[in-house]
Amino acid sequence: MSKNTNSPKTMESNHKLAAVLANALFVILCGLIAFPLLAGLLASFRPGRELVQNGLAINFDFTTMTLDNYKYLFGVAGGNSKVDSAKYFMWYKNSLILTILTVVLTLLVCYFVAYGLTMYKFRLQGFLFFMVIATMCVPFEILMLPLYQEVTALRIINTRAGVILPGLCAASTIFFFRQYMQSLPKELLDAARIDGCTEYGISVKIMMPITKPAFASMAILCAMGSWNNMLWPMLVFRDTSKFTLQIGLNTLLTPYGNNYDLLIAGSMFGIIPILVIYLIFQKYLIDGMTAGAVKG
Repeated sequence: MSKNTNSPKTMESNHKLAAVLANALFVILCGLIAFPLLAGLLASFRPGRELVQNGLAINFDFTTMTLDNYKYLFGVAGGNSKVDSAKYFMWYKNSLILTILTVVLTLLVCYFVAYGLTMYKFRLQGFLFFMVIATMCVPFEILMLPLYQEVTALRIINTRAGVILPGLCAASTIFFFRQYMQSLPKELLDAARIDGCTEYGISVKIMMPITKPAFASMAILCAMGSWNNMLWPMLVFRDTSKFTLQIGLNTLLTPYGNNYDLLIAGSMFGIIPILVIYLIFQKYLIDGMTAGAVKG
């Protein structure tokens, strides 16, 4: 007599086994993701010569750990500091300003573009959305030269506008907003129009608060992209006073000596803004990512 595989006990045991395997898989993935971060954190407290000899490793050897890297980075060590702390915090401030401007402007522009493509019906609507999505298939390396020529022709080279404007209308952000808005009831627009609300009021006062999870999710992704962006700002900026943190830290790598200790310490300290942004918007992140997955 064959065993009934559909019995409640068998199904319950299968669910428990699946849960254990899933948890084990996530623990392994978390370990793989956390290893570079932990290794970098430990390396930021070690002398540069040890990094060159042993590389990045998770080794809690407290006898070799020191705060000298951060003292040099922040200028606490005095005149023998390997890097001018004023330059580091200048790079840090430039990255913060550039990231904030990029996130705010990108979210606003992409929201209104997605709102128009979703909430209104007009000719060539599908074609325009297809053209937006098609730009996601073009690598940025192909667009660098035309964008650089355009920025130079507009005379916004070596300015924040030259860095922000080319990527202001991000196709991935428009796509995400549109997918989120498709799950929203269109009856809200008709009800607002009957009540005498203007089109601008509908988009800003009614629909924008509803899309708060989408804004939060895209704010995290846009902030990460802008904060870690190095190639395009390096092409646009020419003055060292306008360098971002990524470009500034890259200047520590010279043919005459690589300050890996300061580079890792500065990089670890540069994680803080992204971590803060994630902690602020994390409660909206899951809602924004799963929105539109189930319709009905």
